[in-house]
Amino acid sequence: MTTTTKLHPKTIEIVKSTAPVLETHGEQITKRFYELMFSNHPELLNIFNHANQKQGRQQRALAAAVYAAARYIDQLDAILPVVRQIGHKHRSLGIKPEQYPIVGKHLLLAIKDVLGDAATDEVITAWAEAYEAIASVFIQVEKELYDEAAAKHGGWRDFRRFVVVKKVKESGVITSFYLEPEDGKAISDYLPGQYVSVKLSIPGETYTHIRQYSLSDAPGKGYYRISVKREAATADKPAGIVSNYLHDHAQEGDVLELSAPAGDFTLDLSKATPVVFISGGVGITPLLSMAHTLAIRQPTRPATFLHAALNGRVHAFDEELRMLAERPSFSYRICYESPSDEDRRHPHFDKEGRIDLAWMQSVIPTKDADFYFCGPVPFMKTVYRALKQWGVPEEHIHYEFFGPAGDLTKD
Repeated sequence: MTTTTKLHPKTIEIVKSTAPVLETHGEQITKRFYELMFSNHPELLNIFNHANQKQGRQQRALAAAVYAAARYIDQLDAILPVVRQIGHKHRSLGIKPEQYPIVGKHLLLAIKDVLGDAATDEVITAWAEAYEAIASVFIQVEKELYDEAAAKHGGWRDFRRFVVVKKVKESGVITSFYLEPEDGKAISDYLPGQYVSVKLSIPGETYTHIRQYSLSDAPGKGYYRISVKREAATADKPAGIVSNYLHDHAQEGDVLELSAPAGDFTLDLSKATPVVFISGGVGITPLLSMAHTLAIRQPTRPATFLHAALNGRVHAFDEELRMLAERPSFSYRICYESPSDEDRRHPHFDKEGRIDLAWMQSVIPTKDADFYFCGPVPFMKTVYRALKQWGVPEEHIHYEFFGPAGDLTKD
């Protein structure tokens, strides 16, 4: 897809000149934006993740997206990869074209509120035109993604009812749910690394809740498997409403609503280069799907799987990875931060403490590989910086955030 922005040169000039102001005040503006929008349109709380709102992650992600769009307003092709990534999320959530004017209206109100007199009529008019151009790009990308999902064999457009046919405890904190369609019809294939959205109406909750969960098994098996970590309450955040509901109340025979698989963090099976998977905690789920797929589709392609966890009690899918490691082309290593004596006797246990570059270099055969990693944000920052320090090219580094996107280069 190629995008063209038919904006007046003066509009482009104003938007680009105000981009640094938006970067400085971005989170203030997006925080105010959400306050205004949810106040006037509380029905949108049926879509947005309330926890990400409370933690400020959604505000930071939106601020970054708005700033990027402002910088590249005259060459939106440059941010198409980001647009597609966000478009996958929007398609999986069920975002519709008619919701974009609502967002635009409240974004402009928030800019005016936060910038005050600096947000002149000329600035607001320019941003209104720019937003319309940006929104049209998102709407077009998302239409293509909706059409693509619906056109697949076994595909569908919005949400579809699935039955929990099996519930399996994988560790002290992670449980898997095996899901088959209630209508008994075919389900669409997916790319290893993709996710589905689960929509729940939880008793006692005013709004529906939607969460994305990676598909943790190889495609083509007639079911979808999601593996959910129970999010316990901490000093910084409350307990996860959806994850705790699924762990405590979703049972075999129950029905969950799912969107079709989405996401652009996927294993490139057209290449033959060595692959390195690096996971932290529940970040293992998309990488496990990739590893299983690799074993089926490219069984001789060299692969290294490094997993970091607190200890063996919370380490999920160890048996599955041990089986994959029976192949000579697949190496599996474990890093436990606080291992027990039993953990230290694990045949694949290799490091105590936290993952670091020195250990990665000692167990990864070559840096001329494609690196895929996922996990908590601090873990991902450590891995990303280690790979950059090692000299791994950016085009060989692939990762996904659970939740709104962030910036791994910033503290």
